[in-house]
Amino acid sequence: MITKIRIGTRESELAVWQANYTKKKLQDLGINCEIIKIKSEGDINQITPLYDFGVSGIFTKNLDQALLNNRIDIAVHSLKDVPINMASGLTIQCVFERADPNDVVVYKNKSVNLEKKLTIATSSIRRKTQWLKKYPGHEIVSLRGNVGTRINKLKNNEWDGAIFAKAGLDRLSINPKHFELIEWMVPSAAQGVVGVATRSNDLVINKLLKSINCKKTYWCVTQERRFLKLMNGGCSVPISAYAFINDDKLNFKVNITSLNSKKSATVFQEYETTDEHAFEKIYYQLMLEGGEKILDELKDER
Repeated sequence: MITKIRIGTRESELAVWQANYTKKKLQDLGINCEIIKIKSEGDINQITPLYDFGVSGIFTKNLDQALLNNRIDIAVHSLKDVPINMASGLTIQCVFERADPNDVVVYKNKSVNLEKKLTIATSSIRRKTQWLKKYPGHEIVSLRGNVGTRINKLKNNEWDGAIFAKAGLDRLSINPKHFELIEWMVPSAAQGVVGVATRSNDLVINKLLKSINCKKTYWCVTQERRFLKLMNGGCSVPISAYAFINDDKLNFKVNITSLNSKKSATVFQEYETTDEHAFEKIYYQLMLEGGEKILDELKDER
């Protein structure tokens, strides 16, 4: 019988929010919880752009080690930060209902003319390449740090705007005066989803977590992450995937953009929700519609 669960989390305000959200879910089941904060490599180094790290798991590796060393019982993540190939012995069998998956651009001033040369801040290669594909005359500068830090950097620099995940702003109740939903930008795989990692052999905790798993969200992000695995993608590669269920159909949208933003391929398809191979089908469709050439270029440049 479980009497207490140690919840591991990064130290950022958003990460702690996610840990407390998980804690509340478990407490509702009568489980006592303790939150344990652990620094990640991505939090320690807030200067280097994410895509320059060249490795995956910069936000999860230290939590993985804590799980494997039995310092914590579960680790709570923004699922988009979790590598497709997790550390051996770990699994994610529980996610919560997805928040808004879209990106937003927060502007410094109310009046913004997108036809002029603007300076937009983001450390995401996915956001950078998609933005420059649509607005090739703009300049992208690197912006690292937690959500609050990035908001303050926008205020204190001569930039015109910065790109954020809508879910992060909503969860921290940050309501910028001037922002715009970027509905044309394809989100990162699993964006807006909180995932709970556990040891694969911890059958008791995994059974407990499955009881609070959002099955619909889990199915969608599984398709997204399987697609990402076929693409051999991570946070250093400009590949996007977003699946959602509407009218009992699985709607799936994917994108790949070249590093110089000159080439881009997007596919939007509808599948049966029971189709276990939707991720494969959309992968091959993307390859046919120009994705293969872009993917080959990305492999040559990495």
